[in-house]
Amino acid sequence: MQLVIVESPAKAKTIEKYLGGDFHVLASYGHIRDLPPKDGSVDPDAGFAMSWENYGDKGKQLKAITDEAKKATRLILATDPDREGEAISWHVQEVLRAKKALPAVVDRVTFNAITKAAVLDAMAKPRALDEDLIDAYRARRALDYLVGFTLSPVLWRKLPGAKSAGRVQSVALRLVVEREREIESFIAQEYWSVAAEMEQGGQGFTARLVRWKGEKIDRLTIGREGDAMAAKADVEAGRFTVEKVETKPVSRNPPAPFTTSTLQQEAARKLGFSASHTMRIAQQLYEDGAITYMRTDGVQMDGSAISAARKAIAERYDGGYLPEKPRQYQTKAKNAQEAHEAIRPTEFSRDKVGSGDHARLYDLIYKRALASQMASARLERTTIDLVDGTGQHGLRATGQVVIFPGFLALYEEGRDDSEDDDSKLLPRMVEGDAPAKKKVTAEQHFTQPPPRFSEASLVKRLEELGIGRPSTYASTLQVLKDRDYVRVEKNRFFAEESGRLVTAFLERFFERYVSYDFTAGLEDELDEISGGRAQWQEVLEAFWRDFKPKTAEVMEQKPSDITAELDKFLEPMLFPPRADGSNPRACPMCGDGQLSLRGGRFGAFIACSNYPECKYTRKFGQPGGADGGEDKGPEVLGQHPETGQDIVRKSGRFGPYIEMGEGKEAKRGSIPKDLPDGEMTLEWAVKLLSLPREVGLHPETGKPIVANIGRFGPYLLHDGKYGRLSSTSEIFEVGMNSAVVKLAEAANKGGRGASREPLKVLGKHPRTEAEIKLMEGRYGPYVTDGTTNATLPKTIEQDALTLEEAAQLIDARAAAAPAKKGKKKAPAKKPAAKKPAAKKAPAKKKAAVE
Repeated sequence: MQLVIVESPAKAKTIEKYLGGDFHVLASYGHIRDLPPKDGSVDPDAGFAMSWENYGDKGKQLKAITDEAKKATRLILATDPDREGEAISWHVQEVLRAKKALPAVVDRVTFNAITKAAVLDAMAKPRALDEDLIDAYRARRALDYLVGFTLSPVLWRKLPGAKSAGRVQSVALRLVVEREREIESFIAQEYWSVAAEMEQGGQGFTARLVRWKGEKIDRLTIGREGDAMAAKADVEAGRFTVEKVETKPVSRNPPAPFTTSTLQQEAARKLGFSASHTMRIAQQLYEDGAITYMRTDGVQMDGSAISAARKAIAERYDGGYLPEKPRQYQTKAKNAQEAHEAIRPTEFSRDKVGSGDHARLYDLIYKRALASQMASARLERTTIDLVDGTGQHGLRATGQVVIFPGFLALYEEGRDDSEDDDSKLLPRMVEGDAPAKKKVTAEQHFTQPPPRFSEASLVKRLEELGIGRPSTYASTLQVLKDRDYVRVEKNRFFAEESGRLVTAFLERFFERYVSYDFTAGLEDELDEISGGRAQWQEVLEAFWRDFKPKTAEVMEQKPSDITAELDKFLEPMLFPPRADGSNPRACPMCGDGQLSLRGGRFGAFIACSNYPECKYTRKFGQPGGADGGEDKGPEVLGQHPETGQDIVRKSGRFGPYIEMGEGKEAKRGSIPKDLPDGEMTLEWAVKLLSLPREVGLHPETGKPIVANIGRFGPYLLHDGKYGRLSSTSEIFEVGMNSAVVKLAEAANKGGRGASREPLKVLGKHPRTEAEIKLMEGRYGPYVTDGTTNATLPKTIEQDALTLEEAAQLIDARAAAAPAKKGKKKAPAKKPAAKKPAAKKAPAKKKAAVE
């Protein structure tokens, strides 16, 4: 028997169908061991020796692999064809060797697609494990461990509230934080544009002012309203004729098929997918045999795939859409390593696969790969220059016409941010024409700060800088979100206070290790190890020689000294110069105190030097005070109508809040996030201070229903059970009937039994006539006919589920049920045969002694 090891059960199931009966395929379920998360897992003093530990939840898989390996004559390691796949195979081999269960023959095979032809071809060409790739994996793993387990403790002890730091994670965070600083320091510049709406032959078009008083006009030339109005008047007064018409043919070539990075970028732009979601769906498409391997830097396609793509193009379009020669692409990405194909469909005859997100991502991959072999698009770009009678003022109109769409008929690449695109059609004009002038406008504009990073643009920037590997970007960005170093709003990354503080700390004390050049240089060295051109322990030694003393030096400093250094380092951001020239550190509450950065149990904040007499504080992330300007300090909103006490709006370490009274008797309430600080009125303050609000007594239990704001937002509470409210306003508006319904819905959603409402009634089973329902279960959605329940596979989206698909799932589940019962009955006879073994007299004696 020959034992084949792959990562996932789906992959194992597919491959086993392709191989003969002599092969048994088992899944490792990913990595089977790792460095334990504790000190000493990597020992720099012993040549960076690594102590590996088996994953606790992989015991069952490891036992199955070990048991089968002992019976096998040959072990075939068929994990993914990249550095991580090589590492998983190496781990499996080492664990089996330690258990003395390693077969005499051990081979490594790799394939780029899970198709019968690819798998059988790979089996015919086995090789040994690639020691260079394994060394590169060990170096990367040790490097990440040493940075994380050496730097993170420094953060915990010297920077309260900080959670962790990582080699690539910290540099990605720095990019987000630096963009935030650029946006905050950006000063908008006013400029004006002047344009004329014109018409020729019944077709309208717009021409913008490009020359005024004999001088060329750029975008920022006209900066004042007075000049704009004067220019507008000159255009209105002039009679413009066509001076020159320039038509220029333009050709656009199709983009290359997807790599890991470009797939993540395009899925973010066009489908709104996060990088992690894209990789999860792509993994499942790969395991189902629909696409080639999805972790790749390569842009080339196999010759047979190119032929299949050209055939599909010829069948779908006429001959003009097929170039004479196949297109060949070369990898341009820095640090490209794995010599794999681009991501493409395994069969170009399949233009649709799966449903929901699987279908959408497959469609994107299919069209991009097919378009890469299509003809170039031919366009015609037209520029028309118009001049007035004086020759002093000029207008220009531009437009673009698609002469032949080529690949654009199927696919057009998305963009991260909007750009000016002169794609409007222009009327046909010749020199000397005098189009009619309908209207002249002068519009005010302001320059815009650089846009915040989206997932697509951040991944693109990391790849441009040569930082990290495309296959790790998804997990890197997820860590930033999980650590609350960033938040994502409308698909844009915003740096949180904790992320800004960690970045400032690393820039001040570990500048070299978060520099882009240094991090990219490490990637180069790791790739040198992959290629067998560098020795992994030597690379680690060179890094550790400088890094360890630096962390020890920072660890010896007092937290107060660290805070003082950060106060100086961040002064331009926290205390920017004021327009009136006054002291930006002056306390707005007491007047004579000086503001500075302080460290507290829950993180950094700004406080007055006259504490405790002056209790002024503000959040760390407010440059120069609330709203980015001067901090006005506490604001009296008015007097409470019942108590007559002042209600004051304040800004604290955890955000804006309201307060009534003083000392221990004071009543406080945070200003909810869905109620902007600027809308905090006396009426709202009185409402918030009145919480919790009793809606009334439940009609069935007689116990009170209470509405309030908690850690996770507005909620209802009744008899220890909770129900969620959608907004702060609803706390004060929800009535008894609505509250009872919301509580019942919350109870049903988390409960069990037939009383739960179905997500959807699909209809009657086409063969049994039983009604099929889609339900939400504890472990995800499932379908049921009242007798048999069948879990919905990940490749089927519940919104796209059809009645026939549901019926097939139920039939398959019902067909499998008798076999399971049979398996239960078979072993039932064994205990009877082993009855003598049930005697445990010695055990009883032992128990008696104890």
